[in-house]
Amino acid sequence: MSGLSLNGITKQFGDFTAVDNVSLNVPHGTFLCLLGPSGCGKTTLLRMIAGLEEPSHGSIVIDDEDITTIPTHKRNLGMVFQSLALFPHLSVGENIAYPLRIRSRSKDEQVQRVDDLLKLIHLPGFADRPVAKLSGGQRQRVAIARALALSPRLFLLDEPLSALDAKLREAMQVELRQLQQKLGITTIVVTHDQREAMTMADMVVVMGEGRIRQAAPPVEIYRKPADAFVADFIGMTNLLPVEADGAGRATVLGTVIAGLALSNGVGKAQISIRPEDVRIAAPGNGAIAGTVTFVRDLGGTIETFVEAGGKTIISVATPRERPDVATGTQVGVVLPPECCVVLEK
Repeated sequence: MSGLSLNGITKQFGDFTAVDNVSLNVPHGTFLCLLGPSGCGKTTLLRMIAGLEEPSHGSIVIDDEDITTIPTHKRNLGMVFQSLALFPHLSVGENIAYPLRIRSRSKDEQVQRVDDLLKLIHLPGFADRPVAKLSGGQRQRVAIARALALSPRLFLLDEPLSALDAKLREAMQVELRQLQQKLGITTIVVTHDQREAMTMADMVVVMGEGRIRQAAPPVEIYRKPADAFVADFIGMTNLLPVEADGAGRATVLGTVIAGLALSNGVGKAQISIRPEDVRIAAPGNGAIAGTVTFVRDLGGTIETFVEAGGKTIISVATPRERPDVATGTQVGVVLPPECCVVLEK
């Protein structure tokens, strides 16, 4: 099976372009996260895949079938909305069986499918339980089971975990990923939570202003961001100006970074370096001179904020590697060149 293909998808609302010429291939069985800030077009794109919005231009193909003009109910997709949209007057089993019932599946098939799905989501024996008496996490699982009732060829989720508290949300991220791996179903999740995307996805698609800024595995998105937008949006980073001096050497905040190279013809650019790669050292020896302005101890990590050349550089260390510094200390900031990503325009 070939999976999902988006070909030049554009969606306009009057003069506003919500999704701008998006093309993407999603192999069968992939867990993909559409990630980006509010208003970037990720939910609109998901709604077009689901058939809830019609593209202004472009085509949507699933398993070599063009579904662009096919109605939602004929696409055989499963979808979980942010609100979950469970029927409060129905039991757990009745909610899960609803898609089967409206398609006139036999009672025996409904009962068997509900039983199988309740075991899959770790809620066996909950068929007769009122939805109103479920916890948030249990309701989430029921919504997922209902979406899977008809064995969809594509599973779509629109910020499904955003209403849960932090601890439960992280637990559900792992459960959802394990469930997807067990079923092998192509899954697309819309989220604005970078940690959620990094936890669950095979592929992360970062969107901004209606366009794809980068589509890659999570580690590549984090370690090799395509531009400053992606670098700044994914996790925490230090974006610093870099330029070539008279000898062609790369300098950051006036300090030559040995081993860091700029492409031929590039005079000025930016570098992205993650805080965990920044080291605090004694002043001198090629380090960038700066002053500690704040130290934040988060238990598992210690964040050190250093002002250097009008910029704030953040370094993150473990308790064992904690630098012996306090606010006001003069320090050197070391930027390992192999950890610097040069972001050219």
